Amino acid sequence: MIRRACLALALLPALLLPHPAAAQNRSAPEPFDFYVLALSWSPAYCELNRQRAGQQQCGDDKSYRFIVHGLWPQRERDWPDYCALPRDLPPSAGDIRSMLDIMPSRGLIQHQWRKHGTCSGLPPSDYFSRTRQAFEKVRIPETFSRLTRRSRISPQGTEAAFVAVNPGLTREGMAVSCSRGVLTEVRICLTKDLEFRACPSVDRSGCRASSLDVPAP
Repeated sequence: MIRRACLALALLPALLLPHPAAAQNRSAPEPFDFYVLALSWSPAYCELNRQRAGQQQCGDDKSYRFIVHGLWPQRERDWPDYCALPRDLPPSAGDIRSMLDIMPSRGLIQHQWRKHGTCSGLPPSDYFSRTRQAFEKVRIPETFSRLTRRSRISPQGTEAAFVAVNPGLTREGMAVSCSRGVLTEVRICLTKDLEFRACPSVDRSGCRASSLDVPAP
């Protein structure tokens, strides 16, 4: 009886521990092929979301232009999201403060970490550092950086403006998003080393309108 009890106790830790393969699968990051840098035209967001738009981004004294919506790990045909690996590592207060100049919403920053950052295989500080590097990689055309009044532009014109000032970027490596006839976002595909690259699935998802409103800051 004593020997059986000792044997049961000896086996107990092994029974409580997860199988090594299962533990490895839980901790392995989701594979992905490239990043999509989503740049949101802030005046459009504020106009289209008047009731829900936060004062931090859309207050009367705010005049943001393109801001970072997110840096999204992407596969050739789909994308991972809400990955399990580092969800117990939320961004620190310092991580959040460091991003507010290009992502002016604490809620947005936290949401982007939960949905996309957790699939990057990076801890929060590195993921947001990579996000800033991606943002700084892209030059904003004067068409948008100097806009002072409501304007109109086609999706093709928007792509052409970005391609003209970003060597290596092609129209096959980006997409323009719209909502209710308003330009809302430009999405640019980047390698894991943050070089421009083609991305057919993203390119095909772009806005098909012939002309779009561009609200001024």
